[in-house]
Amino acid sequence: MKKFDLNDSSVVVVIGSGAGGGTLSNELAQKGVNVVCLEAGKHLDFKTDFVNKEWEMFSKEAWLDKRTTSGEWRVAKDFPNLPAWICKTVGGSTLHWAGASLRFQEHEFKGLSTYGHVEGANLLDWPITLQDLEPYYDMAEDKMGVTQTNGIPALPGNNNYKVMEAGAKQLGYKEVHTGRMAINSQPRDGRASCRQLGFCFQGCRMGAKWSTLYTEIPKAEATGHFELRAEAHVLKITHNQAGKVDGVIYVDADGQQHTQKARVVCVAGNSIESPRLLLNSASAQFPDGLANSSGQVGRNYMRHVTGSVYGVFEQPVNMHRGTTMAGIIQDESEHNPTRGFVAGYEMETISLGLPFLAAFLNPGSWGKEFTGELDNYENMAGMWLVGEDMPQETNRITLNHEVKDQYGLPVANVHVTDHPNDIAMREQAYKQGAAVYESIGALNTIRVPPYPSTHNLGTNRMSLNAKDGVVNGWGQSHDIDNLFISDGSQFTTGATENPTLTIVALAIRQSEYIARQMAAMNI
Repeated sequence: MKKFDLNDSSVVVVIGSGAGGGTLSNELAQKGVNVVCLEAGKHLDFKTDFVNKEWEMFSKEAWLDKRTTSGEWRVAKDFPNLPAWICKTVGGSTLHWAGASLRFQEHEFKGLSTYGHVEGANLLDWPITLQDLEPYYDMAEDKMGVTQTNGIPALPGNNNYKVMEAGAKQLGYKEVHTGRMAINSQPRDGRASCRQLGFCFQGCRMGAKWSTLYTEIPKAEATGHFELRAEAHVLKITHNQAGKVDGVIYVDADGQQHTQKARVVCVAGNSIESPRLLLNSASAQFPDGLANSSGQVGRNYMRHVTGSVYGVFEQPVNMHRGTTMAGIIQDESEHNPTRGFVAGYEMETISLGLPFLAAFLNPGSWGKEFTGELDNYENMAGMWLVGEDMPQETNRITLNHEVKDQYGLPVANVHVTDHPNDIAMREQAYKQGAAVYESIGALNTIRVPPYPSTHNLGTNRMSLNAKDGVVNGWGQSHDIDNLFISDGSQFTTGATENPTLTIVALAIRQSEYIARQMAAMNI
């Protein structure tokens, strides 16, 4: 593998190797740009390290570094130090994600224009449109092998899907299918097809589910323009007297501190760690943190409106057999304010193993009713509710100076209070989800509260005007032109759809811009 000198100031440093960072790294390397990718987590081998054991894989994959929480959201009570269910590994949360790959709708790029003024929400239109992103959605779907695009067949529907589909049709829903999934329904790109092993959140042992771990990273390495440094935890981004970023300070697996010089720095650490890094990189020249002249770094944190509904039936469903999330009802994703809220939501099949179901079903509860629900596991069907939540300035990532991490830096505090629009949407989604199952004879339905989020968005948002956000339409800092944000934290609003496809499309688009700007000597 290519090795770059710590003093090589010609390289692009990418912080994070997930959907944004891993994709961006490969795209730049393919263009002949030299890239050093720093990943805080370990480099797992999916063929030998992945096992079908939930807690074991959770311990291997999850970001378990200390964090704190505040606000009125239930997660702050149930999981005060685990606000997000994401990965600290090479490949990031592309190991853990379910594979759902849906394009944003046109109106979702125009939140303020479409929804109008919503009291308490900090809505803003994106500085880009669906038309701007469509060519890159095409590229992303081809890269990831998204089913029902590019002639790729859909995945089969398992029992969990068949139950949901039957209920959806009974209610008159029309947009019901097994989804557009970045999971091979047939061998493709040197990877096997899905064997329907289930428990996809543990990581795909077959390599059928797209992950930068075994797609983008190896392809980048093959170019000779890329170096991956795993277990390289970035502490701070440095800058020169002119205010340009010029390197990063990181700690390696042995606890040794290093400084890697850089021509460009791209931050793709997720919507919690990315703003934390910018804030922890404060200096005399940037006392409020890097890229923060607007005061928007860390603000407008979004995690989607979520919740789950499980239906208990007389006969076994065995929802865990087959792909975790290959089934979707999209009819409610439209903007229809007559329902009592703006924006929309989707219902997607989900199945958790017994350990996670026990942890998330109703945290803190116990007794006969709770254990009785778990006893019905074999007869359960499950769906996850996911909708567009409102960005709020007060929902934000800040530094908790009273709690330090293993390197002595303030940890991230994640503050969330649901907006009234979020609460109204979740309540309606719960009712519709239950109705889906009740329409086909469910004996009981169970509402599951939101648990640590896998969708973490906002906090370094795109904006047309510098005063309103952190980066422009290319993910380029308004304040520092050789500093980029390359993950979901650049989202202006959250939209209804699962975010990974859009993160990948933005990374492909950003790579073209960075390469052009470097060639023109603008950065």
